[in-house]
Order: sequence, then C-alpha cells, then structure tokens
Amino acid sequence: MGENFNGEYNAQQIQVLEGLEAVRKRPGMYIGTTGPRGLHHLVEEIVDNSVDEALGGHCNNIGVTINEDGSISVTDNGRGMPVDLHPKMNKPAVEVIHTVLHAGGKFGGGGYKVSGGLHGVGASVVNALSEWFEVEVHRDGKIYKQRYERGKTATKLEVVGKSKITGTKSSFMPDKEIFEETIFKFETLEHRLRELAFLNKGIRIIIEDKRPEKEKKSEFYYEGGIKEFVKHLNKNRNEIHPNIVYNEGEKDGAIIEIALQYTDAYSENIFTFANNINTHEGGTHLSGFKSALTRVINDYARKNGFLKEKDTNFQGEDIREGMTAIISVKLTEPQFEGQTKTKLGNSELRGISESISSETIAIFLEENPSDAKIIMDKCTRSAKAREAAKKARELTRRKGALDGMTLPGKLADCSERDPSKCEVFLVEGDSAGGSAKQGRDRSIQAILPLRGKIMNVEKASLVKILNYNEIRAMITAFGCGIGDEFDVSKLRYHKIVIMTDADVDGAHIRTLLLTFFFRYMRPLVEEGYVYIAQPPLYKVKKGRAEHYVYSDRELEKLLSEIGRKGMSLQRYKGLGEMNPDQLWDTTMDPEKRTIIRVTINDAILADEIFTTLMGDKVAPRREFIESNAQYVSNLDI
Repeated sequence: MGENFNGEYNAQQIQVLEGLEAVRKRPGMYIGTTGPRGLHHLVEEIVDNSVDEALGGHCNNIGVTINEDGSISVTDNGRGMPVDLHPKMNKPAVEVIHTVLHAGGKFGGGGYKVSGGLHGVGASVVNALSEWFEVEVHRDGKIYKQRYERGKTATKLEVVGKSKITGTKSSFMPDKEIFEETIFKFETLEHRLRELAFLNKGIRIIIEDKRPEKEKKSEFYYEGGIKEFVKHLNKNRNEIHPNIVYNEGEKDGAIIEIALQYTDAYSENIFTFANNINTHEGGTHLSGFKSALTRVINDYARKNGFLKEKDTNFQGEDIREGMTAIISVKLTEPQFEGQTKTKLGNSELRGISESISSETIAIFLEENPSDAKIIMDKCTRSAKAREAAKKARELTRRKGALDGMTLPGKLADCSERDPSKCEVFLVEGDSAGGSAKQGRDRSIQAILPLRGKIMNVEKASLVKILNYNEIRAMITAFGCGIGDEFDVSKLRYHKIVIMTDADVDGAHIRTLLLTFFFRYMRPLVEEGYVYIAQPPLYKVKKGRAEHYVYSDRELEKLLSEIGRKGMSLQRYKGLGEMNPDQLWDTTMDPEKRTIIRVTINDAILADEIFTTLMGDKVAPRREFIESNAQYVSNLDI
C-alpha cells in the first residue's frame, strides 16, 4: 500500500496530460530512446510523411538538410499538407496534424493507400520533442506558414507569399531538455535515406550538411530499386552469377518486390521490409519466400539432373548459403507484431509471397540456364559441407562424452547454475586468464581464456570453424549450439563479456569475436547477451591516492584537477600486467565496473561493415579505413 501524504485522493489528484504533454513526459514510449537513435528517428518520422506522398504517386523529390544551426529541414514536392479547417477540431488541418496525436491521413480516411507511419504520431511527436518546429506549405498558389514551440501553437497559420509549386517544408530543432545530445550524424541519416531510395525506385532523395566545416552532400536515385540494393550489398563480396533474380508482383492489393543473388560467402543475408519498415524479425512475407525458394530449387534440381534419384533434397540452409536477398512488401493494412514493428503478421501474405516468389525464381532458372547451373552447384557444395559439419559436430559431442567432460578443460566455471546470474569472461591469453581466474567472484563469474586471435569466420566454412579449438571451446561453454542448431534458451551465461587488452591487437580479437557472434550466434547479440569490458588505460598515483583512468581525455581532466607534480603514471599495455585485485576493482566487480552492451541497431549496416572489414576484398577495406581515419582519436584504445 502506498503512503497517503495529504489524506486526499479525489479527482484533483488525477493528472491529465493535455495536448502533447504526454509525449514530453514519456518520450521513450513514442521514439524508444532519448539517445542518438531516438534523435535520428525524429528525421525518419518526417521523411516518412514525404515518402508516403511518393508512394501515393504525388512526390518524386525529397530533400533533407542539416542547417548551419544544427536544426533539420525536410522538403518534398508533394501535394502540400491540407490547410483547410478541420470539421471537428475547427483548426487548420495542418495544425491538427502537428498538435494532435494519432491525427493524419493514415486511418482509413482515404488519404493514403500505403503508409509506413502506422500510428500517425510522426509530425506531432517530432513537434512535441522540438524546441521549435516550423511548417511551410506550398498549395493552391500560396505559401502558408505556422510555428510551434515545444508542441504548442506559437503563431496562427498565415499566408506569407505566392507559389507556383506544391509541397511541404518542415524544419525543427530538437529540444535539449529532452535529448541527451542534439547533434545529428550525417552518416546515420545518409544510410537510412539511401535505404529508402533503394526501397522506393524512382524517388530522388538528397541529403546536405550545411554546418561549418562539415559541409557535404549526397544524392540517391535508383531506377532499379531493390535490384540495385542487392548489388550494393554485394559490392564487397564475390558474386558467383552475373544476373540478379528480380520481380515485382501485385496480388489482392499487396505489392511484393523480390531481388536475390548468390555470392561465394558462407552466410545468408536476407533482409525484409514492409511499407519501408525493416522487419528484422521477418514474418509471413519471409516464411512464404523461404518455402517457395526451397520447393522451386529442389524441383528444378530434380528435373534437370542435379539431384539424382538416390539423393535427398537440398535443405533450406543449403539453398540460402551465400545468398543476398531483399523482400519488400507494400500493403494497405500491415499488421506488425509488437510496438517495435519488427515482425509482419498478416496471415494472407504468406500465400501471396509464396506464389510470387515461386513464379519469380522458376522463370529466372528456366530463362538463365548458365546462372541456374552455378546456383545448383553452389547448393550441392553447401549440402556436402552441411553433412561434413554435422559429422564434425557429432565427433565433438562424442569426444566430449568419451573424455568424461562436456565443458572445455580451460574453462574455469562458476558455481551458480541460474544462467540469469552467471557471466563468462572471454579473456585474451593465459596471463590475463590467470589474473582473471584469481580475481573473479567464483560463484557467478566463469573465465574462458582464448589463445591468440581466433579464426576469421567471414572467410571460412562451418566445417573449418567447428574444427577450430578456440571456437569449439566457446560453443561448448555457452551450451546453445551453433548455426541452424542454435538454441538461445540453452545459453549457460546471460552475460558474455569480451575482455581484451586496450590496444590494436585487443581490438582485432574483439572484432573477430563479434564477427563470429554476428554470423553464427546472432540471437546472442540481438537479445543483449554480449558485452565488452572496459579495462583502464592508466593508473595514476599521487601520495596515497590511486586513480584508474579509462581514456586520454579522462587522464587530462584528472591531471588538471590533481596537478602533475609528485604523481606517478602507469600505462597498462595488457590485462596481464594487472594483479588479480586490480583487475577485479577496475574491470570485473559488478558494483564498480563499466561494461558496454553490444546491440544491433541496423542489421544491414552491421552486415556491410563486417563484410568490408573481414571479407576478401582489400580495396573496400582500404577505402573504409581511409574515409573513417579522421574519426579515430586514439587508435590503441
């Protein structure tokens, strides 16, 4: 029971949040976070309104500008937001759109046939979370303008000039009272806008940064749509057949686009979208595509002698290995599972997707026999590799059973058996492993030392990966399998902490481990079980006081406070230099440490980066390093 502070509990105690106050009070409910991701999401919400105009056939040019003062402007050449009086609200429609939640042309009123902004909260939420917001509408030969401040109307809608064009310009300044920081990153916006241009062929999207000393501009226009998207995703891979499988079909009001191409990679990369929203958990459109793909490939293989009578059918994983594919659907009433809109649930779409996918793939194989042979050969090699990997897995299991132990010998396990309380530290080398084993909390902390740098899984088959000792030790220790056998519910530790040295080699080992997790144990990352430890760089001693410092910036700040005279400075080159007590105090103690959770905000961007950094092609890697070197302040941190 709660305490009654004043003895009163009546209607006066019930707080009613009027207008957009609810958004300002609980911004996370509407944009997920007030960190950088939430900040950039504001731009997406406004751009989505312009894309909706384009989907309706009313707009083909969208511009996004980061202005000199750090505010954002989004322009389009659509119809222009309606400015006539709303019959119920007795306010101009444009004002209703910006000041009332769930107000827009997306709720069956005939304004939009297809829309990504499902909840109709876009413009009003951005307005609520902005210091100021200005909208300029070109319509009916006039220019209309209105200003809002922190969600409230600041000026009446007024005519400020004449215009020969139509369209809308929205400008806003994110509120410093709401967001942790209000600095937009050009590259983050650029990536999403390029994606939107791929998903909506024929739309030109321009992004420009006008901030002093940051000036840059990018323009995106793709006549080929997702066909060019697949080509873009494979630019750092070696494609094994020249032609991209592509088709666009419409059935029962749903439009489905499919594009795919095979590479010599070992992982599959299938990305799905519904009304431009990345459905990274898949859904009915993905399951329809997968079942069609498996059936059609097997039918073709049997009919053309690639599978003999005695051969078993290819499995789905054999067929999808090395594939890069995009499935994009646009439909009137999308049913997304959960508030995050990451899984499409429309049951009717499975059959539609399966039908159009079957037709697309079957026609391509018949019309492109040389490409078809390459694809069949790839599936045959993948099936043989799967069988070999299966034998390697069984051998690993049998060996473990014969040795009388199921866990790797070098693992120092913890005594706790509840996975939610357990953590395992992946430590580089025996020296650091020794310190970690001595310094840990034995009840909840396990230590798994890894010898040297693990294999780069981006360039290796599953058979080679399973025969690699360090990777096998991790698979066994985690307890949840690998690849298609992976079962996250069997995970033995709910915190997997990568603890490497704070130098270039440590960063390389960390990247190799993250590549392995991303390619073969992705749910570990998606569900937030992977962390990166933050060991100190320096130990500063002055008199009896000791300070641990984690960055050069932090060091400078400390030295300016305590002075340089009479102090001693130790630079840690590796975790092995720390004694067990120091390692516990600085890096492992749950009460004091700082650990970073690894998340995937954008699987497509993550895939591009891993392919660039860890793939076969040298030129894209050099280009990536050269273009990003300016952002590196301390290479060995």
